[in-house]
Amino acid sequence: MRHPWKGFSAARTVLSGPELHWFRLLLATRLVGQFADGAFQVALASYVVFEPQKAATPAAVAQAFAVLLLPFTIAGPFAGVFLDRWPRRQVLAWANALRAVLLVVLTLIVLTTSATLPFYICALAAISANRFILAGLSAALPHTVSAGQLVVANAFSPTAGTMATAAGGVVSFVVHLVVRSGNWSTAGVLLSAACLYATAGLFAFAIPRTLLGPADSPGLPLRAALGAVLGDVASGARHVLERRSAGRALGAMAVSRFCFGVVTIMTLLLYRNYFNPAADPQRGLAGFAFAAVISGLGFGLGAVVTPFVARRVRLELWLGSCLLLSAVTGLVFLPLFRQVPLLIGAFLLGTAAQGQKVSTDTLVQRSVDDDFRGRVFVLYDMLYNGSFVLAAAVSAASLPVTGVSTGMVVAVCAAYALAGLWYLLGVRTGRTAVTLPQPIPADPPTTPAVR
Repeated sequence: MRHPWKGFSAARTVLSGPELHWFRLLLATRLVGQFADGAFQVALASYVVFEPQKAATPAAVAQAFAVLLLPFTIAGPFAGVFLDRWPRRQVLAWANALRAVLLVVLTLIVLTTSATLPFYICALAAISANRFILAGLSAALPHTVSAGQLVVANAFSPTAGTMATAAGGVVSFVVHLVVRSGNWSTAGVLLSAACLYATAGLFAFAIPRTLLGPADSPGLPLRAALGAVLGDVASGARHVLERRSAGRALGAMAVSRFCFGVVTIMTLLLYRNYFNPAADPQRGLAGFAFAAVISGLGFGLGAVVTPFVARRVRLELWLGSCLLLSAVTGLVFLPLFRQVPLLIGAFLLGTAAQGQKVSTDTLVQRSVDDDFRGRVFVLYDMLYNGSFVLAAAVSAASLPVTGVSTGMVVAVCAAYALAGLWYLLGVRTGRTAVTLPQPIPADPPTTPAVR
């Protein structure tokens, strides 16, 4: 039997020894920057939705989610083009420096003006820069460890980064609850995050300029490479359409993600404006944060349950069942518009959403050709986040400021049910079941909209 401390010993091997000095600097760049990411994201949500002087309208909430997710949908696919052409050390250092400057500008905007357009432009630019940093950290990591340490480093580094993001979000959340000074608390968090981004940039600057690659100059000019990205996405889409199992799973996922996005925005409005008769933004922030934690626990249960279910039933059947479970959950718990049923619904929807996601990941991985797998998962990421952005736009146009809309609940549940039935009816009866050999961990609930 494997010793329970063996995993810790493996992780310790990438944190000790003089030959791993550059890995530790790269890890420090990640941890400091991702801690600041968590603080920044909570500060953004607080400023847009939970500041006392701001009206938390569906449009404002939709704008906040669009700023958080559009970089993943639009900028993300192009990050690799630049990371294969520019020294990655320079990308990590200067992108962090740019983020620090942008957050200083955001701090000034928060303290001196109520204009939203400049705020959103700076916030969108800062989050877009983050796409290059996260991709650059992953691309640079193999240059800092040996081949035998790569698996441990790849497991340890992103996990530690996710924990750092969660910690930054918790700290920012506590500051907003305790300080209760409106824009000043937001400005303080933003300025602190700017200092952390600058520190992360200094860690990156301490690494030799060429150490992190790329090793060779690319053959394609930049314009041709950018065009190739669009061509890759299109070829990935064509390949998915040719692979029925993967295509139907992605289609069902897009519908489910849209529905989950509508429910998320509805929940935020309920806690901000409906369950909060005193109009206390801090109470609304605390309530929504608790609901997000409950939903995150459901995500964890879905990740644990799915491998066991998949050993007994066809994975396609489980995926469709998760969609139907979401429909039933929504009809039973959401139309009451009371906190306890809503929390139960959030937990069950989280469980079903993660069960569907694990199933979709597996079906796509098993169904597409290896030569197309990277392109298909770029398309997957774009659909995953783009569906949530579309949900934000529809919510802005359809939901009242309180979030109370029985018609929207019925529409969401109908979409869940129709997607589930469409998927199950389209599954070929003779298909071999796909099983999972081991549990797959849940996506971190700190940024539920990001895959």
